[in-house]
Amino acid sequence: MRSVVIIGAGQAGVQVAESLRAGGFAGTIDMVADEPHPPYHRPPLSKAWLAGEMEMAQLTMRSPEVLARKNINLRTGVTVMQINRAAKQLLLDDGSSLSFDHLVLATGASPRKLSMPGSDSKGVLALRTMADANAVAERLKHCIQNQLPVVVVGGGFIGLEVAATARKKGLAVTVLEAAPRLLGRVLAPVLSDWYAALHQGHGVQLILNARMQQIEADANHAVTGVRLEDSKLIPAGLVVVGIGVAANDQLAREAGVQCDRGIVVDAHGRSSDSAIFAAGDCAARTLADGTLIRLESVQNATEQGKSVAATILGQERPFTATPWFWSDQYDKKLQMAGLSMGATDWAVRGDMQSGSFSVYHLRDGKLLAVDSVNAAKDHLQARKLVDARVSPSATQISALDFDLTGLLT
Repeated sequence: MRSVVIIGAGQAGVQVAESLRAGGFAGTIDMVADEPHPPYHRPPLSKAWLAGEMEMAQLTMRSPEVLARKNINLRTGVTVMQINRAAKQLLLDDGSSLSFDHLVLATGASPRKLSMPGSDSKGVLALRTMADANAVAERLKHCIQNQLPVVVVGGGFIGLEVAATARKKGLAVTVLEAAPRLLGRVLAPVLSDWYAALHQGHGVQLILNARMQQIEADANHAVTGVRLEDSKLIPAGLVVVGIGVAANDQLAREAGVQCDRGIVVDAHGRSSDSAIFAAGDCAARTLADGTLIRLESVQNATEQGKSVAATILGQERPFTATPWFWSDQYDKKLQMAGLSMGATDWAVRGDMQSGSFSVYHLRDGKLLAVDSVNAAKDHLQARKLVDARVSPSATQISALDFDLTGLLT
């Protein structure tokens, strides 16, 4: 009887396990997780969970009982120390070993850390796991009780979501972004400016092109502020660091599996070792032109998980779907369809001042991606357009009386 071992119990790991069972896999499935919790949803951690608006039952993705009924063995609080590819065995931190016929790496990613004096001070936190979110929540309570401000380092999605949550709790918030605009790697300049105005309108202080010198702390090693290179001190009782993540590919690297800013896989999730697969945030997928892309999203983890399970089952299900993402900040939902990298032109559909609109990313007249704010209908339409490789003109995009759906027929 064949055995599958999955390292990681996040969205990708759970998807692989459940898709295997749904596809008729009769062998053993072991899921090994270094966290003590059953699988849980990560997107709410910086929003509803951090704000105290969600119960544990809502955050839980699958309970151990549900997994057990599907004959999926969940082992929590266990760390894999080594992959022995020749013996097809894993060495665990308790000294035991676990054999596999197929190994799936769904190890996720870890937050990048600040490298400056004081960055290890109490109250300087990242947000990736439930433990991280709980630590940030506790520190937020401390800030509320003592009326201390919050500093967010990094104007990406996680940082801005935390900033919005802290502002809703009535705390003073400063966002420090090293780049000249927010979300500069993923949003068009016009949308970056719109988000800057959104946060400033809610009372957030934004400092762009920020250059940090060190983290200041008191005699008890608790953070008191962030010192900039111009000597300005930004007071803080909590510093949340959101400067990106790095793929957790160390196990694969040490085992000699090909890695390049993630575990290199094909469209089916196969690594350089035919017995080893990867899915989710840790996987760097090879595109048709040979370039690599590593995406961090629920949809990516879900689709890659399905592809891996299909391959193990002897089927063909390459991941070809249009990527999509979302972010909730205040009462605004941003939904993104496609990949905007390389865009040279943009067109807006709708009134940006109304708070419901879409920005279309184009390159040489080709539609690459669409970012929709409080415009769910636009988002669903955009996914169809990108999937079908249909590119409306800038004039058609801007004309609200022009039916873009008609281009699909």
